Amino acid sequence: MKWSIAFKTTALYTALFGLILAAAAGGSAWVLTSRSIRLERLNRVASFVADRFPGMEREHFDLETFAQANRIHIDVVGPRRNILASYGPDPGRQPSPYSEAARQALSREGPVLIRVADLEGPGFAGRLTTGGFLAILAGMLALAAVCGALLVRRMMRPVREMDRTIRQISANDLSTRIDTVHSHDELKELAETFNGMLDRLQKSYEQQTRFVSDASHELRTPLSVISGYANLLRRWGGEDRAVRGEAVGKIIEETENMRRLVERMLFLARADRSTQAVRFERFDFSALMREILEETGLFDPEHVFTAQIEPGVSGAADRALVKQAVRAVLENSIKFTPKGGEISLSCRSRDGAVELAVRDEGIGIPPEDLPHIFDRFYKADASRTRGGKSSSGLGLSIAKWIVERHGGKIGVRSSPGAGTTVTMVFPASPAA
Repeated sequence: MKWSIAFKTTALYTALFGLILAAAAGGSAWVLTSRSIRLERLNRVASFVADRFPGMEREHFDLETFAQANRIHIDVVGPRRNILASYGPDPGRQPSPYSEAARQALSREGPVLIRVADLEGPGFAGRLTTGGFLAILAGMLALAAVCGALLVRRMMRPVREMDRTIRQISANDLSTRIDTVHSHDELKELAETFNGMLDRLQKSYEQQTRFVSDASHELRTPLSVISGYANLLRRWGGEDRAVRGEAVGKIIEETENMRRLVERMLFLARADRSTQAVRFERFDFSALMREILEETGLFDPEHVFTAQIEPGVSGAADRALVKQAVRAVLENSIKFTPKGGEISLSCRSRDGAVELAVRDEGIGIPPEDLPHIFDRFYKADASRTRGGKSSSGLGLSIAKWIVERHGGKIGVRSSPGAGTTVTMVFPASPAA
């Protein structure tokens, strides 16, 4: 069962101080009761002696024997506060107010005061003074404070474990987690939240590490190609026109691949720092989609491109960024669609928004990859890529950022062997 720290602390100190209050009340009642019983006994003895005070005929009642038998001391005090007679053992000290009683009696010399003192030990209750009671109460409060501090320290043990665990975490080891077994309060929620954060950090770190490795591979490959063809030009290209043309073409192609990868990395870096500019302007989305369709058909004759473009669809957005988002989605369709497959672009106005879609007849996306395709640095199984072409895993992340930066939404429908459809919805008049 989950108990909050506030509740446990309140219950703890309520119980401790409740016990102190109960102990103080019980102790006070015990002391008062003991003293009351003692005084009641002495009052009865004093009344008994006063009723039977022998006066001039003391031989009828032996006060000395009575005092000895009951362990009391009897003083007969005259009108001038002088002691006329004493019976029983000498008390040796002044009796306490709680062990003495007095009654008036008549004698031949006039009224006298019979004072009876108890010679039995007064016990703890009889010796306890107000100062002693306050000292005991202060000690109980101090003990309660110490016990409460120890119990609270025990309750806060997960915080110390959390601190110890956090000190062990480093960029080289994000696998350490906080133990949540011994806590059943807000600290458990905090530990679970912290563990969840570590899970996300570890996942992100692993994705970035994988991306750096992939990016290094992708950069190394074109560099190797460029270096190889440059050496070929140096050895044979100067005289052979065909070799020179092939080498220059490959160098330009690989340079373009490198440029595209570096630009995407820089784009995401600017997006992370919120320095990527977005310039809104009103333009014709229909014309933009036709432009993209024509440009794609020029450099990719291996696929069939079709369009369902509604004329006159316009809105306010950053034209260059919208084109970049569509091209990023389109490049993925080209990579994963076999030769001769159809790729369709569509543009229409719907519910006051602009809907752009790219549909292909490619190999589709497995269900386990579908939730992650827009995650930055995420790459599906490289063996699925047509022709062995690799992907940096950045294109769809950039497209998602662009669409959401415009206040729109991006979604995907796909299944293995049935193709993929990516839909981007842009508000016709986005908020500032």
